[in-house]
This record gives sequence, structure tokens and C-alpha cells, in this order.
Amino acid sequence: MLKGICAGSLAGATVAEKLDLAAAAGFEAVEFATAASGAAPALDSSEADLQAVRATAAAAGLQLSSTLGGVFWQYSLTADDPAVREQAVGYAGDCLRVAKALGAGCVLIVPAVVYLPHGGEPPRQVAYDAALERAREAFDQIAAMAEETGVDVGIENVWNGFLLSPCEFAAFVDGIGSPRVGAYFDVGNILPFGDPVDWIRILGTRIKRVHVKDFKRSIGNINGFVPLLSGDVPWEPVVNALREIGYSGPLTAEMSGYRYHSRAVAYHTSTALDYILGRRS
Repeated sequence: MLKGICAGSLAGATVAEKLDLAAAAGFEAVEFATAASGAAPALDSSEADLQAVRATAAAAGLQLSSTLGGVFWQYSLTADDPAVREQAVGYAGDCLRVAKALGAGCVLIVPAVVYLPHGGEPPRQVAYDAALERAREAFDQIAAMAEETGVDVGIENVWNGFLLSPCEFAAFVDGIGSPRVGAYFDVGNILPFGDPVDWIRILGTRIKRVHVKDFKRSIGNINGFVPLLSGDVPWEPVVNALREIGYSGPLTAEMSGYRYHSRAVAYHTSTALDYILGRRS
């Protein structure tokens, strides 16, 4: 497995600064979030700008392993407004185009928003059964685009009130029926709701990519996310389970910044991943 990190966890004002820090800290892969517009890599970036990001990563010795579609909370695939749903499917196509240009093999997509995490207003967004039907319809279209581009789609388990058990999640993926669509499994996100080892074992080879962060169950809310190795994730069983299902991709750390010395996040996280992966003892 590779050591990966989200670009948003890296200090730096430019893509080059972030990638240089990732390389210096010992990472092997980086995941960029793709906003609708702005600096590359964004969904409206030109092919030339995306190729420039790809070249910068290659020069730093880094793989661009995946991208995170940053628009699917605002433009939900399951919104009540059909125009919003149509726009979200269009954004999914844009995400796949960007990922292909970057050489990233997977796009993370939030499949539905039933509840807003962390207490939005109103928190309830759409009925569960309506979300399920609309998500299925959306992924019929997204799967076809994924197969055309040759880029995988990873549906992430986020705090959105949807697909709340590993068996339901697996059945949803199987119902799409495309080898290009699977799970983007977040180890830390699942901790308030179940055992990550159960989820890994049940999802199995459906897992396309893995996010890692740590969580303290005793806090139990958004403030429970903590640096790696300081929470309740059972790291040795988690890594063993990933190896048992044959997962060999990146463990991509999704970390919050520090109040001071923001560059330290990269170095601390890299060291923690060395221990998690058994590279240090």
C-alpha cells in the first residue's frame, strides 16, 4: 500500500509548494479536490493546465492517485430539484474528465445527501427512499461515463444519512453493475457507526480507494477527528483486513490543519502512516 495525503492537508499557496512538501515528507501519492472553478485542477481547467499539474507531480516523484469531487454537497445527485440533479451528473462527468487528464485512476463522489453533516439548516434534505431511487438513476449515467473514460468512481461513506450498513452499501454498488463503480472507504468516518474491519471484509474488492483519519468515540461528533494514532481506529486489524482483500492502493490521509506550524501536519502524518503500514516499529 502507498502513503497518500489529500492536497488540502498540505501547507502551501501553490500546487508546486504542496507537492514539494508531500515529497519531502515521504508521501508517494496525493489526492486533489476539484472545485467547480478556480486554480487547476478545477472542473473548468483547460487540458493544458491539468497536464501542467500532472507534470509537476511527476517531477516531484508523486502519483496523483485520485481526485475528490468537491461539488456534490451543494449540487446533490439526490436533490429535490431535477435541474440540480442534472447539473450534479454533469459535474460527475467533469470530475472524470479531470481525473483522466491528471492520470488519477479514481474519483470520489458523494452519492446522496439525506442529512447535512454537522448540523446544517435544515439538516434533513430529502427522504431516504427518494434518495435511494435518485442515486440509482444518477449512477446508471455516471457508470457509463466512468466506463467510457476508464476512470473508477469511489462512492464514499460520509456523514450523509445514507447507506448506513456495509451490507446495504455492498448491495447498492452491486446494483449499479459496473466494474468501474465501487466504494471509497473512509476508515475514520465509519467509526461512530460500526467496526471498520467488518466494512472492509464485507465490501471486499468493491473498495477502490481508502481514506484514513482517526476518531475518538468518546467525543462522538465532528470534534472527535484527531491525528492518526491518537483515536480509536484499530489500525493493525484494519491494515490486516485490507491486505486480506488484496487492497494495494494508497491510504490517503485526510487531515485537518494545525493552528501553528502547518507544515508539520505532513511530517507527523507521514510518520504515523509508517507505523500503520508496518514500515516502523
